[in-house]
Amino acid sequence: MELRLEKIQKSFGAKTVLKDCTFTFEKGKIYGLLGRNGAGKTTLFNCLSDEIQPDFGEAFLSTGEDEKRTLFPDDVGYVLSVPILPDFLTGEEFVRFFMDINQDKISKDLTMEECFDIVQIAPEDRKRLIKGYSHGMKNKIQMICFMIAKPPVILLDEPLTSFDVVVALEMKQLLRSMKKDHVIIFSTHILQLATDLCDEIVVLSEGHLSLLDHEMLKSKDFEEQIIELLKDEESHG
Repeated sequence: MELRLEKIQKSFGAKTVLKDCTFTFEKGKIYGLLGRNGAGKTTLFNCLSDEIQPDFGEAFLSTGEDEKRTLFPDDVGYVLSVPILPDFLTGEEFVRFFMDINQDKISKDLTMEECFDIVQIAPEDRKRLIKGYSHGMKNKIQMICFMIAKPPVILLDEPLTSFDVVVALEMKQLLRSMKKDHVIIFSTHILQLATDLCDEIVVLSEGHLSLLDHEMLKSKDFEEQIIELLKDEESHG
């Protein structure tokens, strides 16, 4: 399976954020979407998740050389940088509610309890109101929903930047265990996160997507090369 982006463009007034985003993402890999703040990473994710409509272009899911279909909102799991969950429900209540309203498309491979165990939310915390959850725990609840619904595409908009070291490590391990069944795109502006977690690095600069040479990741000059590549982004953005 592949996620194919074809000539996606998006402007806000006179500012063009995405100019011609054409790229193919493959299932089984974690892609790091690297770019400076304001480069358009969240805008691209919002276009793919149907939060906003692109001005031009389209995204497809491809299962074969001549087989493709339009990417639908249900195909996408989107982990927002700031999770939006109902504070008045407990973790268990929300996950059960999610399962009830999505019962026609959820996976039967894992029970709710098994999902909570995998993301390491303790039994007593599952019965607490989400209002009292940390940022990291809220992101874990989002991940449980994806484990249950198994959307083919998972977008993560800088979800690890505010985590402590232990939670960030747990999330990395979880994503690595899930990648074989999904296209996973991880947005960040932190180089260390990108190199630690991702199989491929895609740069969003000047409104275009480009794949970095994999050998570049092993170079001792990797950071300097990335800075050189992105240094003009601010002046143009």
